[in-house]
Amino acid sequence: MNVTDWRMRPTIGSFFTALAVCSVCGGTAACAKTEPYNPPDLFYYFASFKVGKNPTTITAVDLNHDSLTDLVTTNISSNTLSILLGNGDGTFQDHVQFQVCQEPRALALADFNHDEHADVALACSGGDEIAVLFGRGNGKFEEGPHYPVFRTPVSLTSDDVNGDRHPDLVVALRNDKIKVFLGTGTGEFRNGVQYEYGDTPTCVALSDLNGDGKLDLVVTNGGPMSNKVSIWQGNGDGTFHRPKDYSAGKRPLGVSFSDFNSDRHSDLLVINGERDSFTTLLGNGDATFNVGKDSGANAGPNFGLARDFNGDRLIDVAIVNLQSNDLSILFGKGDGTFHYPPRNYRTKAGPFALSFFRATTTGTEEPGLAVADNGSGSVSIFLHRGLKQGQKLGVE
Repeated sequence: MNVTDWRMRPTIGSFFTALAVCSVCGGTAACAKTEPYNPPDLFYYFASFKVGKNPTTITAVDLNHDSLTDLVTTNISSNTLSILLGNGDGTFQDHVQFQVCQEPRALALADFNHDEHADVALACSGGDEIAVLFGRGNGKFEEGPHYPVFRTPVSLTSDDVNGDRHPDLVVALRNDKIKVFLGTGTGEFRNGVQYEYGDTPTCVALSDLNGDGKLDLVVTNGGPMSNKVSIWQGNGDGTFHRPKDYSAGKRPLGVSFSDFNSDRHSDLLVINGERDSFTTLLGNGDATFNVGKDSGANAGPNFGLARDFNGDRLIDVAIVNLQSNDLSILFGKGDGTFHYPPRNYRTKAGPFALSFFRATTTGTEEPGLAVADNGSGSVSIFLHRGLKQGQKLGVE
């Protein structure tokens, strides 16, 4: 199945329209004149590695305790996980596939049974269940319990939401519900609360947004009637206050955290599924946020992460664009906005997700990027040229 087919499937959670829009301003209105800015060329394509069919997520982790970065992908069409063990030089061994469940859409990694090995929880969107796999510490897994949900889990995240020091799960369900599973520390989970709110949740993420030591929940609502990001303040016992909503762009798909304006408060990076835009919302440190600022990358942004790539102590963003088949790096101004144009790098077909990773064990190199290529069943590696290259290009 090609990547266009996946964009039409409701289990993917990508909602795009073929709008002719400007990739600079991220809207249909006329754009202002592009700034006279030459973005530094800090990355280069290094290699690609085969994985299962239509990967939807990619996660960097050390699975076998050799201090080398490994990669895990969920492959929604082959009903598998792919494990790529790292060689410590930016290359990876041939992937090993594990049959898991029907249409694994997303995963969360944590040590659910406290044996010091990374375990996996999967959102099985085709099977209406959460599946748990226990890591053996050697890059292999054994099957754990399955938990039915109603219905179509599309995103999940793991952390300790009730303060008992055991990892818990929060799951987004396609029928406007958010479900909590409370971990027992044995690798098993018990049912927690379930909330019905919003319109077609597409992504869940956890962070302490107000510094009270209790995890708060952020949910993107991708349905056509919402276009909101919901902030659920945590009570510290596995339950959450009624959320407050903030406007994002058209049909938000995902959210991650950063500090774009260096005020030590968590800000939000929201990827929008329509009008080729993403939104930054600056936090006030009390789990409230200012009005969002929309920016553009290229056509069909699907996933983004934030980090300082050029060493200027201002946060930049990396975004994969599903329609234009490229990776965009946008360099931050320190206020939640970005210099234009971005630096774009061609990818394999259907770049769907990405992850930071360390190519070597030295810890001295800048992190590279690993891209899950949904349309080509591969993982592509982009390595960082180093900060000296950025300084040569005028980036201090």
